[in-house]
Order: sequence, then structure tokens, then C-alpha cells
Amino acid sequence: MATQNHLSHCSRLHPTDRRQFLKTSTLVTAGAAILPGGIVSQSLAASKPKQSQAETLVKTLYNSLSETQRSNVCFDFDHRLKHEIDNNWFIVNDHRVRSYTREQQAMIREIFMKMHSEEYADQVMKQVLEDSGRGGFGECSIALFGKPDTGKFQFVLTGRHTTRRCDGDSVEGTAFGGPIFYGHAAQSFNERPQHPDNVYWFQAKRANEVFQMMDGKQRKQALMVRSRDEQGKKTIALTGENEGLDGVRMTELTSDQKDEVRNQLNDLLLPFREGDRQESLKLIEKSGFDNLHLAFYKGDDVGDDGVWDVFQIEGPNMIWYFRGDPHVHTWVHIKDHV
Repeated sequence: MATQNHLSHCSRLHPTDRRQFLKTSTLVTAGAAILPGGIVSQSLAASKPKQSQAETLVKTLYNSLSETQRSNVCFDFDHRLKHEIDNNWFIVNDHRVRSYTREQQAMIREIFMKMHSEEYADQVMKQVLEDSGRGGFGECSIALFGKPDTGKFQFVLTGRHTTRRCDGDSVEGTAFGGPIFYGHAAQSFNERPQHPDNVYWFQAKRANEVFQMMDGKQRKQALMVRSRDEQGKKTIALTGENEGLDGVRMTELTSDQKDEVRNQLNDLLLPFREGDRQESLKLIEKSGFDNLHLAFYKGDDVGDDGVWDVFQIEGPNMIWYFRGDPHVHTWVHIKDHV
């Protein structure tokens, strides 16, 4: 309950205040343990064992698999399934998480949690549980490609509104080890304009703050009619092009507007673990920040309220496509080159 209250309070803050709140809260949590009655204990915090990284748990999970399990969910590193993605799919359909032992299920859940920031992991899990129906997290599916400790290994978890990858940088020059997907249908399939209780709606609100900073000419360039279709991995196909992309190019923005786009990108990455956030930002800058285009889509405006529910940031080597109509779907693919 304390974690939920922490995240609820965080989500109501202005983005700048939220970032400071998260930073401060993380430092407090790292440096102290809370005893009954609210007493802070530094000694207990210091004695708390350091938690394992996601990749360490993936190796432990791999070693725990029986030969039968490996034959069902383990594949060569370059197997075609590793390159697939969709908004609602199961990478190994006949072997859901619920079919594993209790200990293995706990490891899979912890791997997923550790692929996200401590501040948002509980909220991300809330989304998975709400979107997965009665089966909850057990409805998800996993696959493992390659072998741990070989430098070529990836763990993939999929389900409704969920595709996540954990690879220990086995896939060079690619954020998250490949394209990922996240989304949420919080209260219904067709969400209301304010998207109440949606875990990811704050990201569209941040994008709209950038739009509000634009002048008339910039808004005309940024505002498009219809967004791209969702077609599995075709949705996140990278063009390698600097020109002809939807929206306003960063070269058309002022320095303070560019800074705000960088802040927006940082906020889009807040749900994910630090390593993935830093790698994503590094690759975006390496590929040329000025080559990015920011677009909003008036044809997908839920409630016709002028708060744009659909936006995308696209460059030659990246796509971040956020579709909030009728609920949130988000496609992410970031590389250093096509």
C-alpha cells in the first residue's frame, strides 16, 4: 500500500517536480529502512542484501529449466521468433508462465520487475495484471534465445500490451535488445479523453506540453491527420531517412524547445531500468537528435478536446509511436543505424 500511495502521489506531480520527487524518494529508500511506527533505521538498510540484476536471474532461470522445458521455450539466438513483436501475442503460445514451477514463476516475475525502474515497476505490473484477465501474470509467455555467458543471449516476455527484452547488451547498438511494446486499457477498451488510471497516459501529457510551446508555424508542421497502421513488426520498421518523416523536425525548434523534447524523451523512459534508459538516450543522440521529427495526429483525438492522444517521435534510426486511441498502445525501436 505504501508503494501504491508513493506512485499515486508521484503521478499527480508536474513532470519537473516528479523527477525531483523520484530522485529524492529513491535516495531515501536506498539509505534507510522503515520500522513499525515510521522509525527510520540506517543499520537495517545497510544490512539489506543487494538484489540481483535481471540478467543474473535469467541465468538462474535458464539453469533451472528441465530438458522438456528447454525444448519448448529455448531457441537459437537468431531464431525468427526473436525478431517478432505485436500488441497482443504469446511468443510460445502453448507454454504460459502459469505452467512453470512456483519457484520459476517467481523468478520470471522478478526478472520482469527488474527490467523496470523501482519507481514504476509496481505500476507496470498493475497494467499487466489488469490487461491479462483472470489469469493475471500467469497468462504471459516467455522464450529464451541463445545461452547465458556466451555473449549471445536474450530473454523475451510477451502478453497483452507487453513485449519486453532482457539481453545484457547481447544485441549491440540496439536499445532494449530490440523493439518493445507497452500499453494499457485501464478502465475500458474505449477510454475516456482523460484516460483515468492509465499507467502510461502521463507520457501523452508530456508530449502535449511540448506542443503547447510551439508557435503557429511549428504546430502546422507538427500536426498531421492520420497516424500509421499497427502491423506487427512493420509498425516499427525504421526508414533510415532524415527527410520526409511525419511532423516537425528538430531543426525547426528553438533551443529551449529542443531541451524540452529531450526532457520528454527522458520522461518517456522513466518506467524502465537505468541501463536501458541511458543506452536509449545515448543511441538517440548518436544517430543525430536534429534528425528527429515530432508529430501529433488530430484525426485520432479522443473527445475532440485538442489534447492529442496520438504522437510519435521518429528519426532515421528510431521510432517511438504512442497511440492513445481507443486506449494506449506504444511501439518503441531505437538503434544506432539501420
